[in-house]
Amino acid sequence: MTGPLRSVVLAYSGGLDTSIIVPWLKETYHCRVIAFAADVGQGAELSGLSRKAIASGADEFLVEDLREDFACDYLFPALAAGAVYEHSYLLGTALARPLIARRQVEIALALGADGVAHGCTGKGNDQVRFEMTYRALAPQLRVVAPWREWSIASREEACAYAAERGIPVPVTTGKLYSRDRNLWHCSHEGGPLEDPGQAPAPDLFQMTAAPESAPEMPHDVTIGFDHGRPVTLDGRRLSPARLVTALNAIAGEHGIGRVDLVENRLVGMKSRGVYETPGGTVLVEALRALESLTLDRETARFLQTASLRYADLVYAGQWFTPLRAALDAFVGSALATTTGETTVRLHKGRATAVSRRSPYSLYDAELGGFAMAGYRPADALGFISLTGLPMAVRAERFGPAVPLRKDTTGTVHVKAGGRVAARRSSAAPRPRSARKAAPRAAAAGGRR
Repeated sequence: MTGPLRSVVLAYSGGLDTSIIVPWLKETYHCRVIAFAADVGQGAELSGLSRKAIASGADEFLVEDLREDFACDYLFPALAAGAVYEHSYLLGTALARPLIARRQVEIALALGADGVAHGCTGKGNDQVRFEMTYRALAPQLRVVAPWREWSIASREEACAYAAERGIPVPVTTGKLYSRDRNLWHCSHEGGPLEDPGQAPAPDLFQMTAAPESAPEMPHDVTIGFDHGRPVTLDGRRLSPARLVTALNAIAGEHGIGRVDLVENRLVGMKSRGVYETPGGTVLVEALRALESLTLDRETARFLQTASLRYADLVYAGQWFTPLRAALDAFVGSALATTTGETTVRLHKGRATAVSRRSPYSLYDAELGGFAMAGYRPADALGFISLTGLPMAVRAERFGPAVPLRKDTTGTVHVKAGGRVAARRSSAAPRPRSARKAAPRAAAAGGRR
């Protein structure tokens, strides 16, 4: 879309990118700029934003506390779904974007703005996440993405642009980390981290202590869940945001939740991110332990499949889609009985579930123990026969699944009376062709 703009609502963070976008919008489009900041748990980063935005040229500044919405409507549903991207990333940034973009759209519509803008780079995932939300909620709004329009090509040039206009930014050309912090995590990218062979500097981390310098004594925390959602911390009932905040402080002190990941970006390239998710890491461990009591095998297996798809949807900015809503419905049904408590032990960077209990537990100590009470061993014969039937039929038709030795060379023989006679193997190793003979024969038999 091209042409003039009257008014634009900018998703404003006060970082390098959005700090220079304010004057750029004024200079390029000569439009009214409304800077909107969403409080999703950035903490001190919000301090002084209003003065900074207005000083940068914004006509208006708005800020809204969305921490409870973030935890209740985005973090906890993703937690219940088991959404983890590429084994490690708990999606802290990806989960915040649809919430911020939704509120940005609502404000734009309420104030009569005809455009929305963001500071995401043209190489990153966040541009997709913001703009997928815009399209899902208000496709009539014009989207301005400066990193796809202006001539600035690097963060060094962005710093120079800011310096020319006297705009203070929390980045210098000597320390070019790109950070995103919220209630769930803190991410670090760029600068020295762009070399995956270089370890993160010790002073990089902001939410977690170094595991090696964490307290020597373990610390146990108990998380209470109701239908798969965290509700209590050590017996205290807390709101979602307060629970995450409190757990972040405890787990961070023990060095919990650090991840150094080279991930596959949605837009095609690999990138390296270092993430700190202290409270979230503990909650994932606690919920998985509780699910081991309350979920049957088939539901647990299907939840694993749904978890991968859910994580991909979140990562790709497809929060406001029918599939994500449908997966939430499945997760809500699957975890309807996942109520109870898990105790997690925190110690030098590790969070380990050490106990779990639930009034809906499917665990039966009598059945799960070694005693045969309440169980008929003979019943296993039918199960084994039916489960193993395909293997037995194949072996009868084509021979054993692998070649079998028909000698006892090299075996230690113990005879009655305790006399031990050892035989040393003199046979040469079988050639690889012999090891493959049976599979080839079986395949040939199958072709007949």
